[in-house]
Amino acid sequence: MVSEKIFEQVIEHITSVIKKEPPLGLALWEELVRVHPADIASFFSNLSHEEIKGLFLTFPEHLKVEVFQDLSDSLKVYCLSFLDDHSRAHILNATPLDELTDLFDELSDEDLKQYLRLLHKQDRDAVVSLLQFNPESAGGIMDTDVLTLMEDFTVEKSIRVLQRLQPDQDLHRSIFVTNQENQLVGYIHLEDLVLKHPTTRLSSFLKKNEMIVNVNEDQEVVAQRMVHYGLMTVPVVDNNGLFLGVISSDTLVDIIEQEASEDVYKMSAMTPIKQTYFETSFFRMFYERCSILIILLIAQTFSSIILEKYQATISGFLLYFITMLISTGGNASSQTSAIVIQGMASGEINQSNMFRFMRREFFMAAIIAFVLGIFSFIRILITHGTGRIRDSLAVSGSLGIIVLVAVILGSCIPLILKKLRLDPAYSAGPGLATVMDILGLLIYCYIGKLVLFG
Repeated sequence: MVSEKIFEQVIEHITSVIKKEPPLGLALWEELVRVHPADIASFFSNLSHEEIKGLFLTFPEHLKVEVFQDLSDSLKVYCLSFLDDHSRAHILNATPLDELTDLFDELSDEDLKQYLRLLHKQDRDAVVSLLQFNPESAGGIMDTDVLTLMEDFTVEKSIRVLQRLQPDQDLHRSIFVTNQENQLVGYIHLEDLVLKHPTTRLSSFLKKNEMIVNVNEDQEVVAQRMVHYGLMTVPVVDNNGLFLGVISSDTLVDIIEQEASEDVYKMSAMTPIKQTYFETSFFRMFYERCSILIILLIAQTFSSIILEKYQATISGFLLYFITMLISTGGNASSQTSAIVIQGMASGEINQSNMFRFMRREFFMAAIIAFVLGIFSFIRILITHGTGRIRDSLAVSGSLGIIVLVAVILGSCIPLILKKLRLDPAYSAGPGLATVMDILGLLIYCYIGKLVLFG
């Protein structure tokens, strides 16, 4: 890409670009400011704070605003720290209110008070009202700067209102309609204002809202429902039905991306990290990764205890198959939990069909366990001869039981975590694999002892 070549040259001559020293530094700076703001924001994540400060201060005001809106929250906080009040006020007032709310969650109380004073009074009041909601609730992510119409408006009057207010407020294909008490009564499509007669009142052709979101509803649940119903914009109301704002398609994409990113971390048994990889400090990343590995390492002590107790049982022929059985159990549990988590995320698996799902998975577990047990039995006879019938039975029987337990645990644990209001994604990855390592080893040793020694 052309922008990548420009970025490489800018990094190589960063000092000259910041000073705009002609001819090379100035030429590179002029190329840089023509790059898309989103690409510049991504480029900033590869620079040091001093380099970001030097470049950002050279940008024209309009570019500062555009780049600022695409930065991560941590870089936004840093950029605000070195700007003067005039530049801060200009950027903050040009930033959508829902994005301001997310940004202000990252600020200290002192900085929050300072930046709120820079906002226009109307915007400041709106931001303060949004801050009372949980950042991951519908109220925390909704866009309040949206145009609505009243049900007793005529088409002609509605068009005049749109023409006057459109430059200042977001306009979606679905325009929500309220009554005089600001209660949501329905919506119209933008094209309705072209197709209907100018004197027709909106109340005569209102459409019923397919989905209405309560302000306290969790953002992940909202995203699931929006995807399920194929909606690009949904209204947000309070407990009294008063219209507060909307969740748009742009916000929907952000939620899905954020939730997917959090699930990846949780499936790796890590606490979700909001910043990008390079913005996260080395020691923070070290702590997050090392701490869980230490916990899992300690948990594996049980494996050592089991091996020590059953040393005589598995010291011979059975020793060769420990890794095969344990890895198969871990793979089966991870595979199953991934299916459950995906089904729950899409809404396909829910409270209404949970028992139907469990019955299906139990039958699936039994069939898979039987098939894998048969395959392992045949494999041992082929590779080690028919004189190992009892050993083959011990290994294949253990494998079948391990797979059965793995699939059942992989199915149940995500559902149990959901019941406990914990993220099911925690059930996948290292945690479940470690549990299956310990259980698999215990099952193998116990079955081996029963078959070989009675």
